[in-house]
Amino acid sequence: MEVTTAMVKELRERTQAGMMDCKKALVESNGDMEKAVEYLREKGLAASNKKSGRVASEGMVDSYIHMGGKIGVLVEVNCETDFVAKTDTFKNLCHDIALQIAASNPLFVSKEDVPQENLEKEREILRVQALNEGKPEKIVDRMVEGRIEKYYKEVCLLEQPFVKNPDINVQALLNEATLASGEKISVRRFTRYERGEGIEKKVSDLAAEISEMTKKA
Repeated sequence: MEVTTAMVKELRERTQAGMMDCKKALVESNGDMEKAVEYLREKGLAASNKKSGRVASEGMVDSYIHMGGKIGVLVEVNCETDFVAKTDTFKNLCHDIALQIAASNPLFVSKEDVPQENLEKEREILRVQALNEGKPEKIVDRMVEGRIEKYYKEVCLLEQPFVKNPDINVQALLNEATLASGEKISVRRFTRYERGEGIEKKVSDLAAEISEMTKKA
């Protein structure tokens, strides 16, 4: 399988390993991204993954209010020590994550958080779409999986392009913070509120109201 620049870039974002190491890992794993990640871990080249087993129980809950109170976000970002949690760098990171949630409206933190029933429903919809587009049956399943990856980028916080630098995703942003601080940094949970969301809005029909008033008069 041909190893593309995009594949190398994605693997580098996920592991922070060197470009040549990422390319070699993809070649050795025949283009399989997950196997390439495992390869780099085994070789000790995935720097941030060395910290993935640590417990991040410190951190902070940050908030962000946008557009005159129309959108509000609460997010919990964790690190390993109170020392790091009190730094301006960590506080700025938390605020950037809250801003990301306000702007991009993710539904889940990571791929692992997406319920299986959601994925099955999405696959079913995407499969019907592909067939309706006249795509051959033999390539439909491959197309669906490709579009599922796009779905992840829409609904999963860690997979979304970072609003301040779309060249990286939020997971890569956390990887960079992990490397810089020397501690595991992760997003635990978030809540996003949008004013009026879920409320059925009454639509005023002025002409009908005037007509009704005229009848009563």
